Amino acid sequence: MSEPESITSLEAKSRPWWLRIPLTLQIVIALVLAVSLGIALGAGNPSPDNATFITNLAIPAELVLKALRALATPLILVAVLHTFMTTNIPGTAGRRLAVLLLTNTTAAILIGLVVANVLHPGSWGNLAVTPTATDIPAQSLDPWGLFKDAVPDAILKPLVDNNVIQLIVIALSFGIVLRALKSEQIAQGKTAYQPIEDVIGILFEAVIRILNWVIALVPLAVFGIVAKTVAEKGFAPFQSLAAFIVAVLVALALQACYYLTRVKIGSWVSPLRFLTGGSDAFITAFSTSSSTVTMPITFEVLQTKIGLRESSASLGALVGANFNNDGTALYEAMSALYISQVLGQHLSLGQQLIVILTSIFASVGAAGIPNAGLVTMTLVFTSVGLPTQYIALLVTVDWFLDRCRTALNVMGDMTVSALLDGKKPRTLDEA
Repeated sequence: MSEPESITSLEAKSRPWWLRIPLTLQIVIALVLAVSLGIALGAGNPSPDNATFITNLAIPAELVLKALRALATPLILVAVLHTFMTTNIPGTAGRRLAVLLLTNTTAAILIGLVVANVLHPGSWGNLAVTPTATDIPAQSLDPWGLFKDAVPDAILKPLVDNNVIQLIVIALSFGIVLRALKSEQIAQGKTAYQPIEDVIGILFEAVIRILNWVIALVPLAVFGIVAKTVAEKGFAPFQSLAAFIVAVLVALALQACYYLTRVKIGSWVSPLRFLTGGSDAFITAFSTSSSTVTMPITFEVLQTKIGLRESSASLGALVGANFNNDGTALYEAMSALYISQVLGQHLSLGQQLIVILTSIFASVGAAGIPNAGLVTMTLVFTSVGLPTQYIALLVTVDWFLDRCRTALNVMGDMTVSALLDGKKPRTLDEA
């Protein structure tokens, strides 16, 4: 997801001209320049004299991935705490909202894994990056072991180990407690919770700003890794990436069909009314690549064009959007399975279950965060022992797939709103 409009126009104008170019256009320019350089260096048949230079081209990508791995866990921790402290969630409707979000995200991940297992895009070509390790540790399906592993040995240990499941357990525990303390303070007319909320908000904003620094270097990383790949291997590796794009688009289309089916069965809204009424939100999500920027439009079309009640629209489009990230969760699960196929080290049922759990928890903490899929993918890969070096090549196609899955995220928010609205349309008095 792209950076929200969080800075003033004056600050934007004061930045250097190259930073005012949209990130998508920067990546496209980087791709063109990288391919040109790769061809100039040999395109699959490089000169031995250029070997050191070609190897060093991958250094920016390695540094960016290292920074993303370092930022991923503190980002999710403060994001979950920030959401619990600032989001107003009513009791009964909140529980139903949580169930809907969980089922939709689980369905998205399962669809992604089924498509990846059936189409097997990782076997369509040779995606060549030399990782530090290609052996994926074998793991059997052990529910009790997963449950035990969810409880950390020390509070700070998940931050060091990049264990997202343990991290979410800690974040949810503190978030629920802090939310309860805040409610008690409000009921007593006190504001002792405010300093804690302010500190969490400042930490969240600080991590986001550091993340934006790293994201600004993504075009440089893309340039280096693509130029290195084209110079060493030619264009053969990108055949496999084309297969990955096709597989992800198929999975996103199936998830959209799942949404429309749920809307048809569980609400009074017809699928045609849902699609036509929500077209403005879908187009905005695809063009901006940000569900946060699209949020006001989503909230408006749900009421004015689809005809949902304000309470249902606000819960799905405003509250649910802080937790919902179905398209990103699907993409991360497919990425993990795709890379395992490329390596010839296919994930077992137990490992795919770990991918499902990690993707769910990561999507809960990353919803609404700029470039969430790119950040939390490092945690999903680490959870099953996949080398994160391959994420650098996935970034070359992420700028397009990010727009597609953002549109799906918005459709998921709208689906939740329609289901919360029930099977009876609002009356004239309610309207």
